[in-house]
Amino acid sequence: MTNKILVIQTASIGDVILATPVVEKLHRYLPGSSIDLLVKKGNESLFAAHPFLHEVLVWDKRSRSTRNFALLMRQVRRNKYSLVVNLQRFFKTGLMTAFSGAAMTIGFDKNPLSFQFTKKIAHTLDGIHEIYRNLSLVEEITGEGACMPRLYPSASDAAHIAPLNTGTYYTLSPASLWFTKQYPLEKWVDLIKQVPVDSAIYLLGAGDDQELCAKIMAKASHPNTRNLAGNLTFLQSAALMQHAAMNFTNDSAPMHLASAVNAPITAIYCSTIPGFGFGPLSDDSVVVEIDHPLPCRPCGLHGYRSCPQKHFRCGYEIRNEQLTNRLLHDANS
Repeated sequence: MTNKILVIQTASIGDVILATPVVEKLHRYLPGSSIDLLVKKGNESLFAAHPFLHEVLVWDKRSRSTRNFALLMRQVRRNKYSLVVNLQRFFKTGLMTAFSGAAMTIGFDKNPLSFQFTKKIAHTLDGIHEIYRNLSLVEEITGEGACMPRLYPSASDAAHIAPLNTGTYYTLSPASLWFTKQYPLEKWVDLIKQVPVDSAIYLLGAGDDQELCAKIMAKASHPNTRNLAGNLTFLQSAALMQHAAMNFTNDSAPMHLASAVNAPITAIYCSTIPGFGFGPLSDDSVVVEIDHPLPCRPCGLHGYRSCPQKHFRCGYEIRNEQLTNRLLHDANS
């Protein structure tokens, strides 16, 4: 029986969260196994005190990346894994997988070194969700069936956000790395103005998002709004989302954080579409997008730093009531 497993996903926060079903499924079917996860530096805090992970390996890609990669390769080899599951399609993770010495190595056929794996699985963008693509890698071991993304905020995370977890509140995560995935500032302001004054609004994001959140907050002038960007960890944000009346996000990492704790989500899609396979997965989740076709949408899988057509209609032509309907729905539920 497989007893020492490594799962590799060193991409962005959202990608790493969507890798967690693989960990869940392997633990479920091989409960005696020791499971490690390899992530890039900055994402390891997602897995603090994770109940099913033995160790989280960290790849620092920014500082002395070549040296760090070589050291990590040796560490993986020394750990003597019996199974390595590589969720990525890039050369370096393929090299790490092939060099691991594991008896079984599994990855996608689009990895340039997949010919060195003991098993490769076709990777297609055919409308299925990313979690099912990832789970296909271990289906031969675990059988069919879904597992949802899962993160585990700790008791200390819950205690940290406890003063905020009172009464009715909403979280808004207005930022994105990509302009064309970010709902326009003035549209966020319009949404906030519809929130009852006795409900709290928490603006979430990274430290770099503080300025955007401050601008939204100033323009909306809602008396019960707090800018928490940069003030919470990933798991603290997830713990706060878990008890919100609604969480409004872009097609971005906070959407996946909310999914991973089964929190209610209203996910706003501007230039991208859920058909790419990265949509929200909570029991109460709704996608909001423009309700008429645009010949230029979608314009790309990941978004752009500016609208290629210079009009950004996919963001500006989303109707306010598409969001306020969700707001009112939750306020009355």
